[in-house]
Amino acid sequence: MNRLVYCLVIACILAGCGNHDYSPKPRGYFRIDFPEKAYQDYTGGCPFTFKYPTYAEIVPDDYRISKPCWVNMEFPQFKGTLHLSYEDIPSKAIFDSLIEHSHEFAFKHTVKATSIEEQKLQYPEKKVYGIYYIIDGNTASSAQFFLTDSTKHFIRASLYFKNKPQIDSIQPVLNFIKKDMDVMIKTFKWKN
Repeated sequence: MNRLVYCLVIACILAGCGNHDYSPKPRGYFRIDFPEKAYQDYTGGCPFTFKYPTYAEIVPDDYRISKPCWVNMEFPQFKGTLHLSYEDIPSKAIFDSLIEHSHEFAFKHTVKATSIEEQKLQYPEKKVYGIYYIIDGNTASSAQFFLTDSTKHFIRASLYFKNKPQIDSIQPVLNFIKKDMDVMIKTFKWKN
């Protein structure tokens, strides 16, 4: 009887030892159908213009303390918003505080960020200068920038999604929208 049980156990083990590939499978993601890249001009009543994607909508910021020329670029199909806040620069002290606040807002994400990279933006022929912050990790905002002419105008932008920050799930959309932000920055002009 013991011999029979022993033979059955050995037979089961040998039957299970086929040529199976037990390698780990790659992580799967939902399929995201991205729209074709196409751009239009933003020429609202503000002192700046730029190109933005046709699949985005520009709406006034409805935040209770918002100012004129605070607008949001909504990406409805991705549940994302690029918040744009424009400020006049009446003095050097205000200019310095706007730069400092932009830096502080970007680095508030240090707690969850794995890295924060700063890229200088310089387009002297258009008098457009600034810094682009690329924030890696599970942070609320993964991309921010500010642009200024250093004398009269200042605009700050920050990208947020209406989802729990999980960089591995939003990364494809983030990469897609960052290309739109790059187009916006490269086509950005002051009206005066």
